[in-house]
Amino acid sequence: MGYRVAVVGATGNVGREMLNILEEVEFPVDRIHAIASRKSIGVEVSFGEKIVKCEDVEQFDFSTVDLVLMSVSGSFSKIWSPKIGEAGPIVIDNSSAFRMDPDVPLIVPEVNPDDVEWADRKNIIANPNCSTAQLVVALKPLHDRARIKRVVVSTYQSVSGAGKEGMDELWDQTKGVFVLGAPEPKKFPKQIAFNVIPFIGAFNDEAIPMKKPRCGMKPTR
Repeated sequence: MGYRVAVVGATGNVGREMLNILEEVEFPVDRIHAIASRKSIGVEVSFGEKIVKCEDVEQFDFSTVDLVLMSVSGSFSKIWSPKIGEAGPIVIDNSSAFRMDPDVPLIVPEVNPDDVEWADRKNIIANPNCSTAQLVVALKPLHDRARIKRVVVSTYQSVSGAGKEGMDELWDQTKGVFVLGAPEPKKFPKQIAFNVIPFIGAFNDEAIPMKKPRCGMKPTR
């Protein structure tokens, strides 16, 4: 018996990759749903050898699935993840929306899998950002042996982290540099082609260090 799974944000780069990985690892899927905004109704995405047509997030009945993978913006997830959780399924959110919520477990399976036991508080599970997830996997065994007190980390983020809009902007600017000049930036504050920008995301209260450990250590969110 498999799981009924929905991927919200299925037309985006990360959503499509989620579908690919579910098939690649042979996750026991009984039925898969590709969910997106109304403008993407009927858009086709791949799931293994199958073609799945996107359904409207506003019309979909989430009580008919067991697991929902959220590949959307933090602002969208803040609105929709609680609604979906209330309908019954477990929501695994890939955004930053619930990483600081004390009632939502922040999970890295190789580090703190037992924390999923209290996911039923809101039926939502959060995960750290990409840099933190891989970092804590390496640090956890060291922390268990030596009790790490402080870690200094520098990360260099790819444009793909900003999604399709970021990748398109890089491509358009790269072409433009060699022809008529790079177009004005829209997704990023400065030209990203042939450049490094010392800025990612937005400055807000969540940028300060956490006051108490989660994920078994003190990950950056």
